[in-house]
Amino acid sequence: MSGAPLGDTMRITRFTVASVAAIAVLAGGSLSLAVHAQIRGAARAPAKPTRDPKAQALYDWANHLGMLRGVREVDAIATLELTATGTVTVMGQPCRLTEYRTSVNYQDGGQRILYTCTRPDSTIYKTGEVVAGKWAWDEDGPLGAGLVPGRGRALPMPNLLNERLIRLWSSPQGAVKAAVAGGAQTSVAVVAGKKVVTYPIPGVPTASAKATLTNGSPTGLCTSDCAERVEVRQGTTDVTEFLYTNYADYNPAENKLDAFYAGHMIEKHNGATVRDLTVKETQTANEYVVIPVPESVKTAGARQSAAR
Repeated sequence: MSGAPLGDTMRITRFTVASVAAIAVLAGGSLSLAVHAQIRGAARAPAKPTRDPKAQALYDWANHLGMLRGVREVDAIATLELTATGTVTVMGQPCRLTEYRTSVNYQDGGQRILYTCTRPDSTIYKTGEVVAGKWAWDEDGPLGAGLVPGRGRALPMPNLLNERLIRLWSSPQGAVKAAVAGGAQTSVAVVAGKKVVTYPIPGVPTASAKATLTNGSPTGLCTSDCAERVEVRQGTTDVTEFLYTNYADYNPAENKLDAFYAGHMIEKHNGATVRDLTVKETQTANEYVVIPVPESVKTAGARQSAAR
């Protein structure tokens, strides 16, 4: 699967705006209503506030990303596939990416990042970084490592669980989902004219995130109410920062969905840049993404718990 176009993966049946419109006509419904139900973000006039300030801020955030769908405007983004270029830091050195692919299942709290990169000395580094629920592991082979004999090993990485959960729930889509899930623990303030949403990171009790939202024109493409910076603190000295710009619909040209994602993403840890990514393509049409936890990872986790 490595290097394959996103469109070649297994997927749930998906509908473009044109498909929805055609179905509406065949069913005797309104064409304009069917199309309008899929219009989000910059293409949609801002609604009058009808909620309390926190609920309205979270609604506007998800709405400007194009995540709310249907008459009930529910969050319809369950999974994400993404490819990118750029650099990651490997053992303290910048590593130029030749392949980078992220697969996310938000409902199960799982993310798999597969990448290959070239170090300054021209050596190749390749790995898979995975998190699912309370488990974190690396994969040294293709999909199926640790699950299918001959496909490679799954190497437990419990010490990286918090880092990977923070990366998942601070992402452009993951952050608003985590903020909504935070319930009463989530708060909204206005600082220097910008909304700042404070929320807990799911699965990391020691981590607190602050998302600063854009405050430009409400009719621009994520020029307002989309995360431009997410800062996550664990204690007083451990700080992870995510910077997001260049929001656009990066879905394939034949399947634009008015679902927007940051095109440039920078991740810093305690001030040092550890990832600098430029998005090539996304799939927000709920591709089929599953991230099963290998038994070897679960067994290793149980042994560690028993040893404490």
